[in-house]
Amino acid sequence: MAAMQAHQVVIVCGETGSGKTTQLPKMALALGRGQGRELGPNPKPGQRKQIIGHTQPRRIAASSVAKRIAEELKTPLGEVVGFKVRFQDRLSKDASVKLMTDGILLAETQNDPLLKAYDTIIIDEAHERSLNIDFLLGYLREILPRRPDLKIIVTSATIDADRFAQHFASAKGPAPVLMVSGRTFPVEMRYRPFEEKRDYDLNNAIADGVDELWSNPSQQGDILVFLPGEREIREAADHLRAHLSHSPVMRSAEVLPLFARLSTAEQDRVFDTRGGRRIVLATNVAETSLTVPGIRYVIDAGTARVKRYSWRSKVEQLMVESISQAAANQRAGRCGRVANGICIRLYDEVDFNGRTKFTDPEILRSSLAGVILRMKSLHLGNVEQFPFLEAPRPKAIADGYQLLSELGAVDDDNELTHVGRELAKLPLDPRVGRMILEARERNALDEVLIIASALSVQDVRDRPMEAQAAADQAHAKFDDDRSEFSGYLNLWKWLENSRGGKPHLPASMKQQIAVKQPQSKQGAVKVGTTGMPTEHKLSNRQYEALLRQNFINVRRVREWRDTHTQLLTVVTEHKWRINTLPASYEQLHLSMLAGLLGNVGCKLEDDEAYLGARGIKFYRHPGAHLRKKPGRWIVVAELVETTRLFGRGIAAMEPQWLEQVGGHLLKKQLLDPHWEKKAGEVKALERATLYGLVVYNGRRVSYSKVDMVGAREIFIREALVAGELDTKLSFLAANQKLIAQVEELEHKSRRQDVLVDDALIYAFYDQQLPDDVCSLVTLEHWYREEVKRQPKLLCLSREELMRHEAAGITTQAFPKTLRMGGVDCSADYLHEPGDAKDGLTVTVPLFVLNQVSEERAEWLVPGMLNQKIHALLKTLHQRPRSRLVPLPESAARLTEALSADTVFGSGPLVDALLKLVRDATQVDVKRADFKVDMLPPHLFMNFRVVDEHGRQLGHGRNLGALKAELGSQARGAFQALAALKGVGTLSAGSAAEAGDDQQAIGVGSRLSEGNRALTPNASMPAKAQSNNTKAQAADQRYTSWTFGELPELMEITKGKQTLIGFPALVDVGDAVCIEVFDEPEVAATKHRAGLRRLFSIQIKDALKYLEKNLPDLQKMSVAYMSLGTSDELKQQILDVALDRAFLLDPLPTSEADFKRRLEEGRGRLTLIANEIARLASTVLTEFAAASRKVKDTKISPDSVADAAQQLQRLVGKRFIADTPYTQLQHFARYLKAVVLRLDKLRADAARDATKLAELKPLDQKYWRLVAERKGVTDARMQEFRWLLEELRVSFFAQELRTPLPVSVKRLDKAWQQLSY
Repeated sequence: MAAMQAHQVVIVCGETGSGKTTQLPKMALALGRGQGRELGPNPKPGQRKQIIGHTQPRRIAASSVAKRIAEELKTPLGEVVGFKVRFQDRLSKDASVKLMTDGILLAETQNDPLLKAYDTIIIDEAHERSLNIDFLLGYLREILPRRPDLKIIVTSATIDADRFAQHFASAKGPAPVLMVSGRTFPVEMRYRPFEEKRDYDLNNAIADGVDELWSNPSQQGDILVFLPGEREIREAADHLRAHLSHSPVMRSAEVLPLFARLSTAEQDRVFDTRGGRRIVLATNVAETSLTVPGIRYVIDAGTARVKRYSWRSKVEQLMVESISQAAANQRAGRCGRVANGICIRLYDEVDFNGRTKFTDPEILRSSLAGVILRMKSLHLGNVEQFPFLEAPRPKAIADGYQLLSELGAVDDDNELTHVGRELAKLPLDPRVGRMILEARERNALDEVLIIASALSVQDVRDRPMEAQAAADQAHAKFDDDRSEFSGYLNLWKWLENSRGGKPHLPASMKQQIAVKQPQSKQGAVKVGTTGMPTEHKLSNRQYEALLRQNFINVRRVREWRDTHTQLLTVVTEHKWRINTLPASYEQLHLSMLAGLLGNVGCKLEDDEAYLGARGIKFYRHPGAHLRKKPGRWIVVAELVETTRLFGRGIAAMEPQWLEQVGGHLLKKQLLDPHWEKKAGEVKALERATLYGLVVYNGRRVSYSKVDMVGAREIFIREALVAGELDTKLSFLAANQKLIAQVEELEHKSRRQDVLVDDALIYAFYDQQLPDDVCSLVTLEHWYREEVKRQPKLLCLSREELMRHEAAGITTQAFPKTLRMGGVDCSADYLHEPGDAKDGLTVTVPLFVLNQVSEERAEWLVPGMLNQKIHALLKTLHQRPRSRLVPLPESAARLTEALSADTVFGSGPLVDALLKLVRDATQVDVKRADFKVDMLPPHLFMNFRVVDEHGRQLGHGRNLGALKAELGSQARGAFQALAALKGVGTLSAGSAAEAGDDQQAIGVGSRLSEGNRALTPNASMPAKAQSNNTKAQAADQRYTSWTFGELPELMEITKGKQTLIGFPALVDVGDAVCIEVFDEPEVAATKHRAGLRRLFSIQIKDALKYLEKNLPDLQKMSVAYMSLGTSDELKQQILDVALDRAFLLDPLPTSEADFKRRLEEGRGRLTLIANEIARLASTVLTEFAAASRKVKDTKISPDSVADAAQQLQRLVGKRFIADTPYTQLQHFARYLKAVVLRLDKLRADAARDATKLAELKPLDQKYWRLVAERKGVTDARMQEFRWLLEELRVSFFAQELRTPLPVSVKRLDKAWQQLSY
């Protein structure tokens, strides 16, 4: 007492159980403190006297300590000693000691900055270092010089005395520290560490501790078990009940939970000492101040859930951590108050000694936004300079300012804004206060006050462990589909309606709720399952029973209503208007979102998690009160990290709402500024993010509003220079037409220096356009006024566009159409090296494709001939090339000679050039010396094949490949066209030769096998011939030459175009017919088969004789058995014999020629057939030997596989008919080479592999080309194919010799000729 009398601040350290909590207020009373000195010289009526303020960290502690002190003073509670906690005030006007939470005292600083209501303030349990305690300690230090009469006592059992003493140091030195002892009974410490295993966990260790403490039946006393959280308490309770049920002595023991969310009834059971033994399972709520009666033993798990705020992720974390030494000692101090105590610690002593001495103060692990806001409103200076007991980290301060900036409470200079000043007046978390302010503006204040008050208290819905399913079912009626915030409104509505009578509801809800009030016959109160009220109002007891029936905590409902009343009072004091109409879902949640901008989330794809602000990932809380899953975008009331980061208080939202309430926080980026022709202005794609979370992306915005200079530059470059402007202004069309003409000259001359570059055109527009013209609208507005003064405004001239004149670019040198296959085809020119269309592109109709000449395509057009000749001269070897130097002049001279009308386009270009080069150089230049494959692609004509509708069917520079791909379609199109024309005419030469007595050929009117056939017309006057043509049969067939002379070609007219057709005899089985074809090669093939059939019909008897008398037919059939039947073999031999006997060139074209050839060949047919049969027999014999050899060879599988593939390709099913007879004569040598090769394998397999490696690339390239051309081959390809066979003989059987020199190099050259 002397220290308290002499010093303004005293630090008291007393052991747990020393009685300091109850004795210090009585000592202050004994010193005359709190005895009623008036507040100032002129006290107001009803104003209390100065009293003793005594703070506790928790409400339950403040009320219980007040009761204990009142009992010790033997006075009624509230008369001398009372308490004030949130929503409860048990304090009379003349009371001298006021117990309260530190938060209550801190709130009183708003209206009483110097705390003049108190002459003594006792800060108890200061070791907890909550945010309120630290702020109070700093605040008290600030006001001490202005309140010399104020006494401050700071006390705790485990306080860091030196730190507190230095904090309150004055001119006289540090504050005095008094050590108090007073424990009556000793406490024994027992360390029982355990190792968590699959079959032994924390619950087993607690059960073993209980068995140890209650092992002696004489030992009485209850056990207090400290656990980190509610979930652990529930699990331990279930385990202990099961464990105790097996012990006859302990099965009657009661297991009770104790944590902050407990209902009042369950808390009362803890403090009721009547009954037998008890085990109280508590969180750290029982660690300080709160004394549970009857506790003799403590089991300490050594952990607690500690709230930490993450400045990086901006979330509250409730993680299980090891407690400090001070907290462990506080827990041990809970026992030994009634007898000798025992404290079992479930960790070892080394672990205890290694822990921190004191618990981290809350100011180092909490958000400081509320502290900063309060300091700003009280003008306490900067938070960095405030005398905290332990200064917060700079990161925490920066985070606090960031949150206030998010809420719009501070400006860029961290000074309070109007919103910030209003927030400081609200006794709420800044986030909740911001919601209320936003609701005021959006006419949702009525609903938000309910939700804000709900978020400020614990959830009123109870969920007892023994009735969880029933509680969930009872609470389901309050749930909403989309929002837990709306669920609070449903709950509030139910609470008001269920009371009955006239409900006291906010104005907005009165319009929504139509209360039905049915009454039973007996007049008793009835409440339906929907919670609708009856006519009579329920009594308090009935109402509380109804709440408990629905698992609603009565005390928390009272707190909720009190909080709502306080908020309503604040709103009324500020004269804020309560909305009379109900707020919509959007209005309500926009208001809530204003305070929760950092708590939004967007659902990740294929995951239950949500991506939140600053890259965090959180999950929907499993206890969320929603009937359905929330949408893609949600906002949550808080983010809490336990086993995972969970969002609690979930509501669905729309992303566009973020722009409405959080526009000041959005980080916007403009990407890809570009010209949009349709919009007529420069647009950019805007991307907005909120703390890294993409709110919208790709929004098209006007770029000129952000960067007019950049928009004008893009407008000129893209809209005017590139011509991407949709306008009727005359200057642009004229300029584009002029530019297109100059570009065409560039493409034809293959020069890029004719047209000026875009930079000069840009400079032209830039010089004339005003600075504010950056869109179509501004251009048209300016142009229409300015063109009246300058008629040629913005018009370019040809001289301004061209650097120099393009000489030699004439229509004759670069025609717009080319005559190809009798049809005028359009020609396009492009100078774009690397492009597929670079050079000359000719558009060829499909029906004329097969008649396009490769020889004519080599010549290109006169204007490009010089370039091609120059390029060909460059490919010559040195000797002839040296005699043509300078090459440009020689190329020009040769071009002039080849450009004559009689020469240009006649025959192959290389042959014509070869003759001139030989004459000019007197050197024997070979055709192969011109390396055509070395020419650039643009010197080869590019073909674009289109159908009758202009659709492209194919394109490329290889005409042979196009014909192979589209030849059959082209043939069908040609014959369809011939059918549409109805009648064709003979060529001039054929008609002259026919004479009056001969027949002419006309186009018939039927299709045979998909092709239109030809029918004969007798030579007669035109009118009679026309009538005769119409009368002819549609399906004429011939078994002898009775159709007159067959012309080589015929003409078909299409408009102004004339097509050439090629008639041919077509084999139809037992007869022939006449059809017209577009390709001479196809016509020739069909005509040979038709002639063969016509000859065979004339010599049926001779053919029958031959079929029966072919030599060695049976032997050949056996060897041919793996390929086909005997009849197929026999037919091939006869077909080849007929060809060699009757179809040697020139083929008959008239009946007389046919009969003469028939007589000539009839006599030699048998000899020829026998010769072919013997050749076939030899080939098949060698084939059988080679096949056996391949089958028997087991080494070098690659070589054997190659040989087998060679046999398959040489000797096919129709090898006799399909192979030219000159090559068929070499087959026996090729097959012998295969046998010799396999014989040599065993002796030198390495050599074979080496040669195969040289051969294989050529072989693969050829067969790949055959596949690309779908099996169609030309003469050059056939030549290359037989060179490959000769190369095999040269590689693997040199002793058989080859008829001509052959090597890989020669084949490479031959392949190069196939490339173009």
